[in-house]
Amino acid sequence: MSKNNTLPTKFLWVDLEMTGLVPEKDVILEVAAEVSDAGLETLASYESTIQHPRQLVLERMNQNPWWRDFPDNRDDFLKNLAGSKTLAQVEEELVAFVDKHFGDEPAVLAGNSIHSDRAFIKQWMPELELRLHYRMLDVSSWKLVMQSMYGVEFEKPEVHRAFDDINASIAELQYYLNWFKEHGQS
Repeated sequence: MSKNNTLPTKFLWVDLEMTGLVPEKDVILEVAAEVSDAGLETLASYESTIQHPRQLVLERMNQNPWWRDFPDNRDDFLKNLAGSKTLAQVEEELVAFVDKHFGDEPAVLAGNSIHSDRAFIKQWMPELELRLHYRMLDVSSWKLVMQSMYGVEFEKPEVHRAFDDINASIAELQYYLNWFKEHGQS
């Protein structure tokens, strides 16, 4: 959205997988981004894992018990550390990705619980943060409204891999929008 309050023409869907939820202590392990049009059709995508010292990742994972629930993910992240890109490389590529697809239009960040991802972006990717609009499209807010006001629930798979989680978030928002169309809500 530009400063003249024009409506966004696209959304920047982002999901990060981190060692935990504290941006000052935890690190980003994986990032995925998709650009969708306003109709939620994917226009472009980006995905990468991020290189970190193995000991740091293990230490942070061991301090966050939810990693025990996803042993396959944990093993995948640990196996991929050596072949991953540096955080600086990933940020540079994401900045180029956003510049290419949004131009002068600030990117409206979208996803589930996107405030957490935004905090990590602010902490670890300041150049990317500069390209983001202050508004965000948080599907979690839709979830709260749909469940509490309409009793509507979306069964989202618990994969905890960045690219899969983005696609699940887009599908969830599309599900809610379709529900409104089917039920004549406006």
